[in-house]
Amino acid sequence: MNVGLIGLGAMGEPMARHLHRHGLLRVVGNRSHGKAEQLAAALGVRAASEAADFADCDLVVLCVSADADVLQNVAALAPVLRVGAIVADHSTVSVDTAHAAAEQLAAHGIGFLDAPVSGGVEGARNGKLSVMVGGTQADLDTVRAALDCYAARITLMGDSGAGQASKAVNQVLVAGINEAVCEGLALGERLGLDPERLLPTLAAGAAGNWFLDKRGASMLRDAFVPGFKCAHLLKDLRIVQGMAHAAGTSSAVIDLALADYTALTEAGHGDADTSALIVRKRRR
Repeated sequence: MNVGLIGLGAMGEPMARHLHRHGLLRVVGNRSHGKAEQLAAALGVRAASEAADFADCDLVVLCVSADADVLQNVAALAPVLRVGAIVADHSTVSVDTAHAAAEQLAAHGIGFLDAPVSGGVEGARNGKLSVMVGGTQADLDTVRAALDCYAARITLMGDSGAGQASKAVNQVLVAGINEAVCEGLALGERLGLDPERLLPTLAAGAAGNWFLDKRGASMLRDAFVPGFKCAHLLKDLRIVQGMAHAAGTSSAVIDLALADYTALTEAGHGDADTSALIVRKRRR
């Protein structure tokens, strides 16, 4: 399988390295071309300067920031990829964007999987991501060997759009856990509790969770190196809020997190890890 990857950010670059380690990566692309050239030179693959550079790929993986980026890349790839090729999008975007991308590629005989991931930068680096997929079983079977390079779990959630719908649910849980952990640890600080005793005690009980384990100690040291950026979660929450309103379900957790991460981003913390939320929780 010849694989190309577009988007060499905190998640995309380690994915590319895993693909290369398994002998599948052929070409990389990025909005800033210099970053693609640098990684391509390090790995001995090609750096794409235009969509046509992916023409010989059986699979093109997208790991970009926004809905517009996905649609722009899909529009550029559709005329140049061969019939039977597949695009797998690991970005977090709306269900409508996933449907639009799938329809545009299908018109050219190209498959599409909306396949957002969860597990953070650590999951990408360690090849332990959870991948939630929307699309056909046949397309997933075709590219599973590539996704296996960086995934601990790959699940077909349903037809086109089901991957992004699943990621929306994931982000509600992530946002709610962030709110609870940051608020709780801010209270622990104010009450004068020893973090070296508090954190393992909490982790061993019902309050234990990934965010507490991976970010608890660092946030108490005011170390907010991403990780997952506040601005990126804010973007996701805006998508999820719209989906919740359209579905007619409660959005209390989403609304609270959206307000908090909007304030953090406006205060200049957009590029900080989402655990920077504790800065806001320390003040009433």
